[in-house]
Amino acid sequence: MQKVTKEAALAYHEQGKPGKIEVIPTKPYSTQADLSLAYSPGVADPCLEIEKDPANAYRYTAKGNLVAVISNGTAVLGLGDIGALAGKPVMEGKGLLFKIFAGIDVFDIEINEKDPEKFIQAVKAIAPTFGGINLEDIKAPECFEIENRLKAELDIPIMHDDQHGTAIISGAGLINALEIVGKKIDEVKIVVNGAGASASSCTRLYKMLGAKKENITMVDSKGVVSIHRSDLTPAKKEFATTRTIKTLAEAMEGADVFLGLSVADVLTKEMVRSMNHDPIVFALANPNPEISYENAKASRSDLIFATGRSDHPNQINNVLGFPYIFRGALDVNASCINEEMKLAAAISIAELAKQPVPDVVNAAYNITNLTFGREYIIPKPLDPRLLTTVAPAVAKAAIESGVALKTITDWKAYDLHLQEMMGYDNKLMRRLSETARQNPRRVVYAEANHANMLKGAIQAKQDGYCFPILLGNEERIQKIAAELGLSLEGVEIVNMRHDREEERRVRYAHILADKNARKGITFNDALERMNDRNYFGMMMVESGDADTFITGTYTKYSETSRIAKEVIGIREGYNCFGAMHIVNTKKGPYFFADTMINRLPSTETLIDITRLTNRAVKFFNIKPVMAMISFSNFGTDTEGSPASIHEVVRQLHENYPHIDVDGEMQVNFALDKDLRDSKFPFSKLAGKDVNTLVFPNLSSGNAAYKLMANMGGAEIIGPIQMGLNKPIHFTDIESSVRDIVNLTVVSVLDALACEKLAEIDKRR
Repeated sequence: MQKVTKEAALAYHEQGKPGKIEVIPTKPYSTQADLSLAYSPGVADPCLEIEKDPANAYRYTAKGNLVAVISNGTAVLGLGDIGALAGKPVMEGKGLLFKIFAGIDVFDIEINEKDPEKFIQAVKAIAPTFGGINLEDIKAPECFEIENRLKAELDIPIMHDDQHGTAIISGAGLINALEIVGKKIDEVKIVVNGAGASASSCTRLYKMLGAKKENITMVDSKGVVSIHRSDLTPAKKEFATTRTIKTLAEAMEGADVFLGLSVADVLTKEMVRSMNHDPIVFALANPNPEISYENAKASRSDLIFATGRSDHPNQINNVLGFPYIFRGALDVNASCINEEMKLAAAISIAELAKQPVPDVVNAAYNITNLTFGREYIIPKPLDPRLLTTVAPAVAKAAIESGVALKTITDWKAYDLHLQEMMGYDNKLMRRLSETARQNPRRVVYAEANHANMLKGAIQAKQDGYCFPILLGNEERIQKIAAELGLSLEGVEIVNMRHDREEERRVRYAHILADKNARKGITFNDALERMNDRNYFGMMMVESGDADTFITGTYTKYSETSRIAKEVIGIREGYNCFGAMHIVNTKKGPYFFADTMINRLPSTETLIDITRLTNRAVKFFNIKPVMAMISFSNFGTDTEGSPASIHEVVRQLHENYPHIDVDGEMQVNFALDKDLRDSKFPFSKLAGKDVNTLVFPNLSSGNAAYKLMANMGGAEIIGPIQMGLNKPIHFTDIESSVRDIVNLTVVSVLDALACEKLAEIDKRR
């Protein structure tokens, strides 16, 4: 875990606008008319509607997406009772997490009041403002009374996250850890070290999951919490054991599970060694656990170990729960967060850890092979699937348990709503993926010995997009798959250099030699080339043994493009082929070309690239509106590149008037319709939103899409080949698994389009 210095922490909070959150208007406010609607006199009408029916507050105000994070600062992180104001940075931080993970708006409220009754009355007085309340950093035992009273006296979701968040996430981890070691929760012996709010809530949830009270031993700072002690509070009496033991060491003997919510270094190696076989240790003291990771792992090899820290596997982190629990509760106008909703959250989080981990998560944590097991019992906090997994589970539980005022019936639409709200949704890719899933094709993956390509191929198969054909040595591919935890069941592997492929190599060589007989390629030349994965794989497509081909994780695109022209050939009517990237933004998709093939295109090449791009964009069922990009506008510079593009546009307008294209123009004029129309009203694109950018050379096109990819806010799909006779697609050495899966989808659709063209040709 990166060391955080005092200087860095203070600078982070102070620089720019102090603090971490702000209020952003959601309605127009630029005109007097806007302001008249936002405030007086227009604001009176929604006020009167809410007076008639308080439920209308969810229609006309932000109440339905607004949570209060409320604290009195009596138990702030590991800092203790530092006061309400001193705890404000923590509450702002909580608000930031609500927003970035679940799109929930937050007001942090610090109440300078330690008396439970007065605190309760203050919260009740401001409660009408909010759709939910997250209680935070309130010390025990007052926190129990405060939460219970507010839940009983208010009709909105209320949760003390310090109690229930830890219970839900550790409960999810416990479900999976027990599954891995093959133990049943109603049989295991559990030791809970700590008797505060979190410990009590965790113990209650574990009992809901099936743990037996007689198998649970709680330990506080004075020893085992037992019926033989006379100093127990009412909260501790609930968990008192009948056992006659007194110390943590005694409790640990033969135990299956240890849950620590106490202080650092209280658990020794000897205690861990005294536990039952395959022990589970959750050492969650903050910031340093009850036993260090190094000491725990050194104590025994059959241990499953978790902490609250991000620098070790299996982080029990409340952020896996609270944003999504409130999201689900708010979206059905739940009147509370009940036990059924907490249980549903725990179970859904546990199930998510068993699913294949998306590449974006592996990349975020710089891990190459994150799979369910002893080192991964709980999802990572940056897993975007948490939103669409936990929130629906909580919402369903609220509906089924009768505390939801609003019912969701179309869960698929709700899932899409969540993705769109957080910017996760990609309508174009979703539509293309569905088409590919309904029409899977045979896809050859040239470099199956590359981890990302192998994972991408298997993921595409699991998603139903294709029937993968992996090129390479079977033993090596099988070894890599085993290391990555991938199943090769139902996957075809072709070792093009093996003796059993001799007949196919000869057949392919004859086809290639005949096709290039007058281009200096003899049969022997062609046969030698069949040992190359790119030649062999492209010939599989050329001869009909496969439908489409993907390469590029090892090979330079200049080499693969040369082979593609030789084996597949350029489409009739064109003199070149090119590559396009889709830049998918919140504003919609944009198409960039040429981004990979033609370095210094001539006038004729730029015309072909524009025609190919026009056709390619239409392939995605989008009407292309194209701008030819330059550093000048419409003839303002009459030399060099601008003059060349000017000539390209002239010829396009003359010979291809049906194409919506104009230029040359700067990027800002291309993307700002109003600016363009005001300065250049004669443009062929007047009144139209440009969605396609054709760049003057490879340097600008390649740099543009990579700039968008690395600055964030856009998902990149491609490169998408344009202009070859058959679907041959190139990726590049930086491609992620997701890139390869997306390219698989595109290549499958390309194959479908080629099949349709072939059918049309047959009917002619």
